[in-house]
Amino acid sequence: MASRIRLEDRECPLSTTVEHVGEWWTLLILHDAFDGYTRFDQFQENLGISSSMLTARLKTLVRDGLLERRPYQTNPVRHEYVLTDLGRSLRPVIVALAAWGNSRLEPHERSMILVDAESGEEVEPVVIDARTGRRLDDSHAYVFAAGPAAGDAMRTRYAHRRPAVPTTGT
Repeated sequence: MASRIRLEDRECPLSTTVEHVGEWWTLLILHDAFDGYTRFDQFQENLGISSSMLTARLKTLVRDGLLERRPYQTNPVRHEYVLTDLGRSLRPVIVALAAWGNSRLEPHERSMILVDAESGEEVEPVVIDARTGRRLDDSHAYVFAAGPAAGDAMRTRYAHRRPAVPTTGT
């Protein structure tokens, strides 16, 4: 399958991430995996996805290191698909996407919510800076800038955004 990423976007983490997980079925399969589904028939029944599409998506998720394919039965051989550490690291992204979808709905219109497992209370997922605890949804306070490995195109794109360089007290 040919890559959908433009040559100049190959270093962009957003473009490369979307290449791996931006496909509709891929996100839904990962969502099911986070809910504990591991077997082909479970994914197929829950999602109503064709066998050929599910096979292709699972192969891609295994190839990309998000799922691991493990035998769970020997006669006949059957496999399950288990989240890897890399796959589990996507959970906050899936949670944030679901929260964004719910934020556009009235509370009574939400068919799925995130709750605290112990209290059952609904929680409001937000993305924060781990160092400061500040929310990252302010596009004026937090901006993208060229990183240390940026090529010429990325540096040109963000040349006008020079973040303040932290100073040390002397």
